[in-house]
Amino acid sequence: MDEETFGQALRRLRGTLSIRDVARLANCGKTVVSDLENGKRHPTAATAKALDEALACHGLLITLAAHPPGASLTAQAAALQAGFADQLAAGPMTSASLDEWQFTVARHGRATRYRPERELLADLLADFRDLRTLLNHRHPPSTRKALLAACACLSGLVALTLLKLDDPGARDWWRTGRAAATQAEDRPTLAWIYAQESYQLYYGGDRDGAVELAVRAQQLAGGLPCVADALAAPLEARAHALAGRRDEAESALGRAERAILRLSPEDRQPSALGYDEAQLAFHSGNAWTSLHESERAWEQQQRALDLYPEENRTDRTLILLDRAACLSWDGDAAAGVQLATDSVLALPVEYRSALILYRARDLADSVTGTGTQLPEVQNLRNVLALPSAG
Repeated sequence: MDEETFGQALRRLRGTLSIRDVARLANCGKTVVSDLENGKRHPTAATAKALDEALACHGLLITLAAHPPGASLTAQAAALQAGFADQLAAGPMTSASLDEWQFTVARHGRATRYRPERELLADLLADFRDLRTLLNHRHPPSTRKALLAACACLSGLVALTLLKLDDPGARDWWRTGRAAATQAEDRPTLAWIYAQESYQLYYGGDRDGAVELAVRAQQLAGGLPCVADALAAPLEARAHALAGRRDEAESALGRAERAILRLSPEDRQPSALGYDEAQLAFHSGNAWTSLHESERAWEQQQRALDLYPEENRTDRTLILLDRAACLSWDGDAAAGVQLATDSVLALPVEYRSALILYRARDLADSVTGTGTQLPEVQNLRNVLALPSAG
């Protein structure tokens, strides 16, 4: 005999009670009960629990919701986990719980420096789902603000990861992060999101828009010791440099150097949520590269390579691509393009993000005249046609 489904059990167990009666007892909609009986929807853990208690089923409906007939063991495990997570979310938040969320967010920020984007994105989204479940329940104002701040940071990390993958969905996540930070009344986090979002416009070619968001981040920071202040100033410098505004770029780099000195040791860390000397050297080198001042660029590039650990594959490769651009602009296009080719090939496929390929392609496209016939240029274009992380 076939196993009884949730809907069949619900119809049998309500007996002579009407759907309206059951909905009232379980505090849910009539349509929900009807759809569950007819198999048009799957019960959530909360709905199954409410119906089970309303009909005094002693856990039968809860079990059927978690273990639907015919489901694989992995599907049953997923259903059980989701149901238990929902039950935990309904309970009171403790200081230990908030500490765990802060640790989780910080861990993801550090992971941006060494994990492939697609691998990291899966974990970010899973934790964001759990956080969203928590926010569906009532909490004291201070607890809710802390959860919203964590939500804002996670949203920013998701957006940053999608940006590196050239996914347009990043723009929606910036908006989510700004909204969460605003509700949390967390100016430093809101400033950090604006600083990171300015990269979206920078890589999209909107230099003036990038400067506008970077300036907004610095205004929100208000000169306080704040990661956003240290992060936004060099981005502003890079945007000015691309536009050929040397004085503005140099001024912004000076502000970045002063801002990083004000940061606490905790904030001067290799993380998307922090800012350290290696990042500043990388960003400074990029600005001088864009200004075609190779000597100053080379100095900062070398400093960044000395400071960055080997596991930070993405930023180290971007630095080498800047160095390749300097070689090309200084008259040795063959050496520059060859360095770019070697740098991309040295990356495992899972690290060849859209951002890396964009920068390498930009270098290939910058070679003009007879240089386009160089075998090194054609070789780089062939490498860029290989499978990538995207």
